[in-house]
Amino acid sequence: MQHHLTREPRVSSLALKLAKYTAVGSITIRNNLAYIYDFMIRSLFLIVILYVFIQLWSVTYDSVGTTRIAGYTFEQIIWYLIFAEAFVLAAPKVSLKVEEEVLKGDIGYQLTRPMNYLLFHYASYMGEALVRVAINLVIGGLLGLLLFGWPDFGLGWLGFLIMMIGSYTLHYLITMLVGLCALWVEEVRGIDFVYNKLLFTIGGMMIPLEMMPDTLQRVCEFLPFQAIVYFAAKTAVQFDAWAMLNMIGIQALWALLIALILTVMYAKGVKKLNVNGG
Repeated sequence: MQHHLTREPRVSSLALKLAKYTAVGSITIRNNLAYIYDFMIRSLFLIVILYVFIQLWSVTYDSVGTTRIAGYTFEQIIWYLIFAEAFVLAAPKVSLKVEEEVLKGDIGYQLTRPMNYLLFHYASYMGEALVRVAINLVIGGLLGLLLFGWPDFGLGWLGFLIMMIGSYTLHYLITMLVGLCALWVEEVRGIDFVYNKLLFTIGGMMIPLEMMPDTLQRVCEFLPFQAIVYFAAKTAVQFDAWAMLNMIGIQALWALLIALILTVMYAKGVKKLNVNGG
């Protein structure tokens, strides 16, 4: 009985913490839904990008004279790009937000909140990302439906949603790492720019990794970028349950490793702020 009583507060405390960060996420979702028309107008940029890619790939498939390139049909490659572009364009700029907090001195105030700084930003990030990606998928999806009709992805839709959580988590961890660099270098836009270009290229945003040279594919296997964009988009258009489980495992390993690095870096950053008087 005594053992049961000592465990109960711990469970309640964990539940309260979970509820606290869930509330942050839900408030962010509500705030973003209030500006849904603004997001929809911004998402029209997605149509422009996709139109360019459609023209490019149409010419490519015609010139090659085959229905498949690296295992992808023309329809699959366009849907792959719809998912990849929708995902990346929806990702909130956490690194620039943290940079601004550091430069303005707001980070000191943020750290005094009764919430973990990293978890607070994660909850807010996920709330914003989910609203944005939903809008992007609707707009990009409508274009796909107009071109090809309803796609036969089977469980690919569900697979994408599952992979997307891990992808956004990993993306958040890396962008927060970049953002916290502002405590030492102040300006992180350059680092953020390089990171985004890596996502565009070896992350699989512009083309699936199968279309890259074999040597580059092998290099990509040892980097976290494929687990952010490529895994989710690939799962959507070419669903394979066993492959997805393997991808989830890779995502989890990278997330644990980067979360560990982030925790150490965050602790050093807080110590630096305290030593310098915030």
